[in-house]
Amino acid sequence: MIHRWFGVILLGLMAVLAAVLATAASAQDYPSKPVRVIVPFAAGGAPDVVARILCQQLTTQTGQPFVVDNRGGADGIVGAQAVAEAPPDGYTLLVTSSSFVINPSFHKKLPFDVVKDFDPVTEISAIEALILGVNAKLAAQSAQDLIALAKRPDSHLSFGSPGVGNILHLAAELFQARTGIRMVHVPYKGAAQAITGLLGGEVQVMFLTPPASLQFIQEGRIRALGYTHRTRAAFLPDVPTMAEAGVAGLEMDGGWTGMFAPAKMPPAILTRLEQEITKAVASPFVRERLMTIGLKPVGSRPSEFKAVVAVQVKDYGEVVRAAGIAPQ
Repeated sequence: MIHRWFGVILLGLMAVLAAVLATAASAQDYPSKPVRVIVPFAAGGAPDVVARILCQQLTTQTGQPFVVDNRGGADGIVGAQAVAEAPPDGYTLLVTSSSFVINPSFHKKLPFDVVKDFDPVTEISAIEALILGVNAKLAAQSAQDLIALAKRPDSHLSFGSPGVGNILHLAAELFQARTGIRMVHVPYKGAAQAITGLLGGEVQVMFLTPPASLQFIQEGRIRALGYTHRTRAAFLPDVPTMAEAGVAGLEMDGGWTGMFAPAKMPPAILTRLEQEITKAVASPFVRERLMTIGLKPVGSRPSEFKAVVAVQVKDYGEVVRAAGIAPQ
């Protein structure tokens, strides 16, 4: 009987060892075929731009194509769901924005759990803060002018955003809550479309990321009225902080762009992916291109990014409640 059980245990150990060796071998060979990187937004926004810069470098490093697949819809929910339901083999990845950790507070029910159904890989880049911008034709030279216009009985001001539940939408709602004004929210399908709406006068106000708006501010087509950081931006030294502009309680960062994998990805493949991305983000090609568009390269470890995600799900929930937004 003892010999019989010993044989069963030995076979079990051999099976476990074989599985471990197979995973290690697959990790060593990873990637051995094209990798699909889903961006859950339309082309042109910060996550799309960051993903394309990173994928170009990863393709060069690994010799395998890292292909961006734009799956816009429901402020990132559609594309994220596709990744949550994909096999955890490293060949379907997600590059998304901070809306990923804001969505649980905006939506009563999501088709996935942002903490349990994904493995955070890395925070690729970060945005220091946001810009409060208006169409250059609007008769508002300062944040206080804008507030005064919005409080007029005949005001018909509207603000744009790349959808419902993203950080640009949240900043505008918080701005309204802090100042006691009300504007009509016009959600677009993506950041590029929202900025086009602002430039064309379909909406008059928008909180913007520097990468997407600096060109238009420099051209005089968008007027910057405030910056949501505690200090002024080096690239916009004449634009006051929101506190300097007379709006307290609106200091907030501009969010991040990060990579996620389906949950339960083999640790060896996750480690291999982390190594390649760390190398890519540290490369002059990626760093220079990210900094040129106003982004800070990060390249954090999975454990570090996982902690950020968990904290921000809670923190943004508190901001959403402070803005008086009811989950939909």
